[in-house]
Amino acid sequence: MGRLDGKVTIVTGATSGIGKRTAERVAEEGAVVVLAGRRDAEGQGAARGIGSRASFVRTDVGREEDVKRLIEGTVERHGRLDCLFNNAGGPATERALAVLFGGVLFGIKHAAPVMMRQRSGSIINNGSVAGTRAGYSTSMIYSAAKAAVIQLTRTTAMQLGEHNVRVNCISPGAIVTGILLKALGLPADRADRAASELGEAFSRQQPIPRAGQGDDIARMAVFLASDESSFVTGQDIVVDGGLITGRLWTAQQQGLDALRQSFGIAAVPDASEAS
Repeated sequence: MGRLDGKVTIVTGATSGIGKRTAERVAEEGAVVVLAGRRDAEGQGAARGIGSRASFVRTDVGREEDVKRLIEGTVERHGRLDCLFNNAGGPATERALAVLFGGVLFGIKHAAPVMMRQRSGSIINNGSVAGTRAGYSTSMIYSAAKAAVIQLTRTTAMQLGEHNVRVNCISPGAIVTGILLKALGLPADRADRAASELGEAFSRQQPIPRAGQGDDIARMAVFLASDESSFVTGQDIVVDGGLITGRLWTAQQQGLDALRQSFGIAAVPDASEAS
């Protein structure tokens, strides 16, 4: 038995990266999954790759009518909606707030009444470490939009919790996807193909010595979609390998050693070496 047997899930931004991997994961755990995104060919291909439990609906989450149609169509076809992963996003553009924040707001607006009637459901929003710390994004608008998503998660969780509907947020750190390359100006299709080349650089960003993968976020999304997290709501769960926890230990110690040397101070023996 899968952890999501019998559940109906929507994943937005599912044509590549975190969204695509999450859609694959929830289907592997037994859920019916509706993939949503703007790129039709990529979305149809991703759904075919998953199999009979998956379908694709072309959706621009920056347009409320698209989100409304996506959710209503899913409920009409499958009879219910158990989980919505508001994952769609991208680099900040003139449409940044409409997609990064508006897409989440529209998703909650139209999924909440369905879940309230069911007296059950899980809404998961894709935040970012850039929403809680300055200097972790190429764009101030992106950071501000993600901060708004995190706060929206908390406020809606307080309201919907009374109806047994949970709302949580996942804030990724340095994850190997094409989003950074898109922000730097690479076309979307090339950015997605080249994303794997970021692995080595990302592996040095945080204490855990490897790059974050889409699967790291997908696994957390599965947990939040499942009944295992039935007492978890209103949380921003950071999945970043320790990126925003503090300064890297070795780099800090090297800096202190250089400072000691500049002032002619003898090095302090490591406590573990003391007899």
